[in-house]
Amino acid sequence: MIKNNIEVDVKVKCIEAGKTQAQLGEAVGTTGQYVNRIIKKQDGVVNKTFVQMMEALGYDIELTYVKRKNSLTEGSDTE
Repeated sequence: MIKNNIEVDVKVKCIEAGKTQAQLGEAVGTTGQYVNRIIKKQDGVVNKTFVQMMEALGYDIELTYVKRKNSLTEGSDTE
């Protein structure tokens, strides 16, 4: 089981970065609608088989987000 609410996590990170989902989609070469669809899907972000394998091994999954020093939100998209 994935412990994170990925939809909420992405929305919070967008707010923190001052970006809309449309801007995020554009930054990764897609649309805001697609970003929204992916984060709302139960198995849209983390592969279902991977989740099943970890559960079979007795683990839940918890994602941790670590801010990069040269992030796109700081204008360093050339590296």
